[in-house]
Amino acid sequence: MTTTAVVTIVHGRHDHLRRHRRSLLRGSRLPDHHVVVAMGDEQVAGVLDDGAEVISLPADPSCLPLAAARNAGARAAVRRGADVLVFLDVDCLAAPDLVAAYTEVAERDRATLWSGPVTYLEPGEAEDALRDPDAHDRPHPARPSPGPGEELRGADPVLFWSLSFAVHREGWQAAGGFCEQYAGYGAEDTDFAVQATGRGLEHAWVGSARAHHQHHPTASPPVQHLHAILRNARTYHERWGRWPMEGWLRDFAALGLATLTDDGWQAT
Repeated sequence: MTTTAVVTIVHGRHDHLRRHRRSLLRGSRLPDHHVVVAMGDEQVAGVLDDGAEVISLPADPSCLPLAAARNAGARAAVRRGADVLVFLDVDCLAAPDLVAAYTEVAERDRATLWSGPVTYLEPGEAEDALRDPDAHDRPHPARPSPGPGEELRGADPVLFWSLSFAVHREGWQAAGGFCEQYAGYGAEDTDFAVQATGRGLEHAWVGSARAHHQHHPTASPPVQHLHAILRNARTYHERWGRWPMEGWLRDFAALGLATLTDDGWQAT
């Protein structure tokens, strides 16, 4: 029988984490393990007291090690015998069939990186979406959104997002995990997908693995992550020879916050 682990990384967002956990426990298939990686947050263990497995990762709150945390969660899940790894952002509520759908496709196609459609909720919608997810289903227009029961193969790895995805243990090991040269927000997920497809994995979308992203304040472009995005963009360029997140970089330039120099993108 296939063993599935959900990996969640978190710093703060404790109310989101409680709802996230509740959504998993309401699923048509419960995860065999739920590994929660607390990045510099010692309070997480007290937030979850119902069977989730919390591991602690020291972290600077101003520059969270997102790539390293996902790798740590995956290692812990594999040690616990997981066949399928489901990575779900702490802000995401799992629709009832998410774990079941990811488990089925990842076990069937072990060399595929699977993504699922995600709806971004408005403020105050989280509890309603938890009770009635179908009524709040409006997947993000910038990503593929196959319907329940549908799959989309041969997807562009640049459209991969780390907030909801799954892969078989064998595929994860072939992909090589996330590059830990990245720290803070930006580009580590695109890097992972490009690396994975370069090593023979396919990227695909499964419509039955739906999730709802709980609202939290942010900015567009995300100026609060300016320095991390510029640093990670340079890392990506060094690794792949092209710039990621070009829309944000252009927006930063339009705001006078960054400029493209002979040495790459720099803060002004």
